[in-house]
Amino acid sequence: MINVKKLSKNFGENEVLKAIDLNVKDGEVVVIIGPSGSGKSTILRCLNLLEEPTSGEIFFEDQKITAPNSNIDKIRQKMGMVFQSFNLFPHMNVLENLTITPVKIKKEDPAVAKQKALALLDQVGLKEKAESYPSNLSGGQQQRVAIARALAMNPDVMLFDEPTSALDPEMVGEVLTVMQDLAKEGMTMVVVTHEMGFAREVADRVIFMADGVIQEEGTPEEIFDHPQNSRTQDFLNKVL
Repeated sequence: MINVKKLSKNFGENEVLKAIDLNVKDGEVVVIIGPSGSGKSTILRCLNLLEEPTSGEIFFEDQKITAPNSNIDKIRQKMGMVFQSFNLFPHMNVLENLTITPVKIKKEDPAVAKQKALALLDQVGLKEKAESYPSNLSGGQQQRVAIARALAMNPDVMLFDEPTSALDPEMVGEVLTVMQDLAKEGMTMVVVTHEMGFAREVADRVIFMADGVIQEEGTPEEIFDHPQNSRTQDFLNKVL
C-alpha cells in the first residue's frame, strides 16, 4: 500500500531522515519506535506530505504522491491521521466534528454522515457523548473522538503520531483498546508510539529508528526478544 524509496528530509542543516526505505502492506500494522529526535514523527508526516520530503519518492496505492502533479488533497482523504493533540473543533459538538469533513469534502448526504458518525462513536464507546463539546470530554475521550473523526472519511490507512503521549496514564488504555480493535478488523496502520506493550501485542512489524535511519526491523518477537543491533539493545534496555 505504501512504498517509500530513499526518503530524506532536512530542516536547514539538520538531516532528520537519511535515505529511508519503507514498505507497508495492505492490512499490516507497522509500529515505529525509537528515541526522541530519531525522525519517527517526521517520516509519518512525510507519508501524507504534511512535511515535504527533501528528496526521495513515496508511492501510495501505486500512485507516486511526491510527483508534482499529484492531487495530495484527494490522496489525504484516504489517509486518516491522528495526532498527539486532538485537534477537535472546540466550537462544534462531537457529532459535528465527525460529520463536517465527509459532508463538506466528500459531499456526503448529512443524514448518511450522521448515521455513520453515530456508528463510529458507538465503535469507540462514546455514542452517548454525541452532543457533548470537546471541553466537556477527558483527554482519552477526545482522542477516541479524533480516531472516529479520521475513520469517518473511510480511509485506507490510519497514521498515528504518538496518539497517547498527551494523555494521563489512566487514559492511555482506552485509546490503545480502540487501536487494537482497528487492527483486528484489518485496518492498515502505521503507528509511532512509546507504548512498547502495544507494539509487542499488536504490531505485525516493528521498526526501530535512531539518528534518522531505520536501524532494525522485524517481528515484535525478533525486536523485543532478540534484537541484533546494539542501538536497539541499548534503547530497549532503557525503556523496558
